Amino acid sequence: MRAFKSCVWLLSAIGAAASSSCNPTAGVESLVKRRLPQHVNSFEFVLEPTQGSGLTNDSYTVSSTKDGKVRIEGTTTSALISGLHKYLSSEANVDIWWYLGSQLDQAPKNLPKLKSPLKGSSVVPYRYHWNTVTTSYTSAFWSWEDWETQLDWMALRGVNLALAWIGVEKIFIDVFTEIGLNDAEIDSFISGPAFLAWNHFGNIQGSWGGSMPRSWVDSQFDLQLKILDRMEELGITPILPAFPGFVPRNISRVFPDISLSTSPIWSNFGTELSADIYINPFDPRFAQLQKLFISKQQELYGNVTNFWTLDQFNENQPLSGDLGYLQNVSHNTWSALKAADPEAVWVMQAWLFSSDSAFWTNDRIESFLGGIPVNSDMLLLDLFAESAPQWLRTNSFYGKPWIWCELHDYGGNMGLYGQIENVTINSMDAVRNSGSLVGFGLTMEGQEGNEIMYDLLLDQAWSPKPIDTETYFHDWVSTRYGTKNVKSLYTGWELLRPTVFNNTNLTMNAVQKSILELVPSTTGLLGRVGHHGTTITYNPAVMVEAWTELFKAGLQDIKLFTNPAYQYDLVDWTRQVLVNSFEGLYKDLVAAYNSAASSSVIKSRGAKLIALLRTLDAVLATNEHFQLTPWINEARASSPSTADFLEYNARNQITLWGPQGNIEDYASKQWAGLVGTYYVERWQQFIDYLATTKPSNYNQTAFHQKLLAWETQWGQQKSTKKTASTGSTDIRSVLDTTIKTWGSLFKL
Repeated sequence: MRAFKSCVWLLSAIGAAASSSCNPTAGVESLVKRRLPQHVNSFEFVLEPTQGSGLTNDSYTVSSTKDGKVRIEGTTTSALISGLHKYLSSEANVDIWWYLGSQLDQAPKNLPKLKSPLKGSSVVPYRYHWNTVTTSYTSAFWSWEDWETQLDWMALRGVNLALAWIGVEKIFIDVFTEIGLNDAEIDSFISGPAFLAWNHFGNIQGSWGGSMPRSWVDSQFDLQLKILDRMEELGITPILPAFPGFVPRNISRVFPDISLSTSPIWSNFGTELSADIYINPFDPRFAQLQKLFISKQQELYGNVTNFWTLDQFNENQPLSGDLGYLQNVSHNTWSALKAADPEAVWVMQAWLFSSDSAFWTNDRIESFLGGIPVNSDMLLLDLFAESAPQWLRTNSFYGKPWIWCELHDYGGNMGLYGQIENVTINSMDAVRNSGSLVGFGLTMEGQEGNEIMYDLLLDQAWSPKPIDTETYFHDWVSTRYGTKNVKSLYTGWELLRPTVFNNTNLTMNAVQKSILELVPSTTGLLGRVGHHGTTITYNPAVMVEAWTELFKAGLQDIKLFTNPAYQYDLVDWTRQVLVNSFEGLYKDLVAAYNSAASSSVIKSRGAKLIALLRTLDAVLATNEHFQLTPWINEARASSPSTADFLEYNARNQITLWGPQGNIEDYASKQWAGLVGTYYVERWQQFIDYLATTKPSNYNQTAFHQKLLAWETQWGQQKSTKKTASTGSTDIRSVLDTTIKTWGSLFKL
């Protein structure tokens, strides 16, 4: 059983606040000690909780004291840390970043004195973080060090409610073992580490290429204990997983009279790995397992939350569309949840209403939500509110509390992209027009390089009016690079702000996927729309112009080339210019082929395409955050005794996503090593096929079948020893070579 701290923490609806028996500001003080050790005595924190009950917004005040300290007063731990972040980012010009880590220790020795107090009040009580699938696409193989950085990032940006279902496999295994299922039956149910989110959803069951290692399960459970402790310190209320009802197929051996249903086949996975079995919520066994599932977590973690995430029909249609049936399902689910925890709040992603809108008509949504008689017993995440808001068509989910969420990207795909107007204006329209809106949240499928878009929404949670993005981008750039003296930095970002980061044509509604990451074909790659679209939503010339300004900034201030933020962004922007240019080379190749050009012409045009990919790979290799190697190393390190299986999981997710390429390229990445050894080879095979095949004999199916055999072999490779990342030291020289070779692309 988890060892409890000597200080008993009392959970309020909007975060953790300490009791009077211990130091109420210990969490924020620990953060300062961890991230700003030279300034341990530079701050004083005062917790002044608001009076009364119910949901309230947070507030803070930051001021300078006569004795030279920075005094931060706040209504919750989260408010105190938000005030600390506001001061550090706006006054001391330092922050903590994805990939770059914490730069808070670079705050000046003598902290800036405030002429007037900084004040902030949130416009919503909750600031939420994590999509359920982010734990697979992004953090599947994270270490505690990774989690420490992530949790500090979240707390500093005001997050006070977050999904916490790391290590839940131990709960499943313990519960299933307790009711009499054996190891083989349980192993046939649980998926591999890189695919667990969809196992929890009932989309897939079991694994391919091996079974879930119990050593990995144990290590993740140990991580969960640390994560929950740290969340408690940082004023973040965790959302734990409830029992969704999905069970191993042999459950009827233990409960012969149990009432079961079968989910539809999901994404071409067939009946062996999909068509999950679930207990009908009106069967008493559902309530029995729910009680076991929740009480076991309370035993192991303590009474850390009353928020429980439960998604039964994520991309799985219910057994019936009958209104009475839908209401019965949700009502019995709610009843079982409340029997297990009388204070339970059911947290559910509203993604199903968007992804299957043909089934989830308004009357069905209303019936399903109507099965929960107490509105406050449910919290809905409008998962894709910036592009496909469901609150508008459902009259604010018929009175149920809900959170306006920014999804932004699918599968952790990489591409500069944003919707600044939707994130600022639309979110505040919802605040004004919905009586049941209670929060803003980040629900990206994978954390990737558009960090400014995620900061923007979390900062909008503290602004009563839509944020002026021109001012916001300027200030954000100052903090990111720690300088205010290089005009070209601001010019480059300002060129991207109203263009690349302001897509308003929602036929393309998320980060675009480059065609270089797709199975090569002569048709069907260009102009795709939707949430895996390939359409570039801006004039590519703007990207080139912005890149020129960013590169010029390094020439104006040579120290920038050693600045981690500048190194990262320079690689990211160079990547985007090269990726955008790939389309033109592809069109030239296909045009030549369709006009029955000679084999030598096909090979010549294909060579240019391959050369561009190799250049892209070299650019990406200059920065470890754009490399395949860390993903593989982290997978193998997460359970060394089963490292080969974990590497297979890691490789499969970002390529075939399934044993037969079931949703191939969904989670594709532009990483050095992946571009150089996977995409280059795929395109080379395509070019060779075109050079030897007449247009009249072209057969995409035959080509893909042959390619699939090679792709499968690539995914089965084993890294026999840990490969070191190449670091970020040679970006300047690689760029010089790139510019010499591809100067026309960069207009230099």
